[in-house]
Amino acid sequence: MSEQVATGHRREVRGRVVSNKMDKTVVVSVERSVKHAKYRKYITRTRTFQAHDADGACKVDDIVIIRECRPLSRNKRWEVVVRATR
Repeated sequence: MSEQVATGHRREVRGRVVSNKMDKTVVVSVERSVKHAKYRKYITRTRTFQAHDADGACKVDDIVIIRECRPLSRNKRWEVVVRATR
């Protein structure tokens, strides 16, 4: 599910909204596959990001693409670019 899209100098990643309880902020879970060094099996690693949702339109379980941006608060350094309902 983790697709990195290279556009310009800002990273874009695809993830799933896991929380939208804050005002204009969503928590996005991003998964990526990593090969284990010893056993050579692929393991899923998950990381969460807080992203700015200006419209407040994202809901839980939506698939979104988020992009790096300037720091908007203590924890927010990403913004929602595209929202696609699952």
